[in-house]
Amino acid sequence: MPPRRKILVVLKGYPRLSETFIAQELLGLEKAGFDLTLISMRRPTDKKRHPVHDEIKARVVYLPEYLHEEPIRVLKGLIAGFSKPGFKALIKRFLADLPRDLSRNRFRRLGQALVLGREWPDGGEWLHAHFIHTPASVTEYASILTGTPWSCSAHAKDIWTSPDWELTAKLNSARWTVTCTRTGYEHMRTLTSRKDAVHLSYHGLDLARFGHFAGEHSNRTGSDPDDPAFILSVGRAVEKKGYDVLLRALALLPADLHWRMEHIGGGEALATLKALAAELGLSDRIVWKGAMAQEDVLDHYRRADLFALACRIAANGDRDGLPNVLVEASSQRLVCISTEVSGVPELLRDGENGLVVPPEDPALLARALEAAIRDPALRKRLGDAAERRVRDDFDYHSSIRQLSGLFEAEWQKAS
Repeated sequence: MPPRRKILVVLKGYPRLSETFIAQELLGLEKAGFDLTLISMRRPTDKKRHPVHDEIKARVVYLPEYLHEEPIRVLKGLIAGFSKPGFKALIKRFLADLPRDLSRNRFRRLGQALVLGREWPDGGEWLHAHFIHTPASVTEYASILTGTPWSCSAHAKDIWTSPDWELTAKLNSARWTVTCTRTGYEHMRTLTSRKDAVHLSYHGLDLARFGHFAGEHSNRTGSDPDDPAFILSVGRAVEKKGYDVLLRALALLPADLHWRMEHIGGGEALATLKALAAELGLSDRIVWKGAMAQEDVLDHYRRADLFALACRIAANGDRDGLPNVLVEASSQRLVCISTEVSGVPELLRDGENGLVVPPEDPALLARALEAAIRDPALRKRLGDAAERRVRDDFDYHSSIRQLSGLFEAEWQKAS
């Protein structure tokens, strides 16, 4: 086997509580023997870390988040760029992109790429971007500047909120691109003639970290006001998660049905959602817990009666891929109720291993919630089937093997 190259992995931010699937992949690649350095475009804002972040050994290098904050560093990058083999090609590409994206953000990506090109940590020999929007812009620009090949992992929002012209350019430039849902995979394949360079790779779950739950979920039926059914939801309070739809569905549940909900996650819409809950008369039944560490989330999966997430397509096209929390909850035999958006039906099949309804429909969502609350046997049947599905088809070792194979194939070509 030829020696493995040093990979510079470009990330929007690191570490991030909402992106455990990325951290899990990074750790998996390290365990598979790959030598990584992490290049983060932003400094961390989360106050907590998941245990997986402490297991990753890769060094983290932070680029200037805003160019005006580190002008000397940016200027040094520009001056050094003049002597790089791809400087003229980079400026040509930047000037072609600029009229279609006349924004400060476009200049920021150029500046970050120039800084990366000058500093070039740890003798990087390959570039890999997580997300095909802004991280891939920095990565592609750095690739053009230095002549270093690059690859990309595309996910959800980055695919659906990027213009087709930009996706096409990046798909044609990257050596290969992977994505985590069939809908994203099929969409990207329509945008490039290099269809064989686009690959479907589900993130999967570290099943050692989410071991089999040997206990039992409760037999609550929502009939006892002193022991209400426990609904759990985990996700950022942003439009695509559909929390306003979920709240409206909860407000439609019959008065004789007793339930409580706990929400885990941050997000800019929390205040708005709390106000909506108050308007709907739900405030005394809902606890907003904020962001939590992975081990605490796991404990909630095991104590809850059902999991709900009302995924939707946001006004700007943003949507989930396959929310990792659905895979996590399913691994703990917790029945999940969600919607027919993006990759959700690739995990959950309505009536087989979960309950799946159309998005934007509080009435149908309420009907599914009521059915699950009133019927513990249904919850057990669907939850058991969901765990089997995850353990059979969503072991993250499969995705690590696939990624390893893609990298190894490039090393073979080079040798």
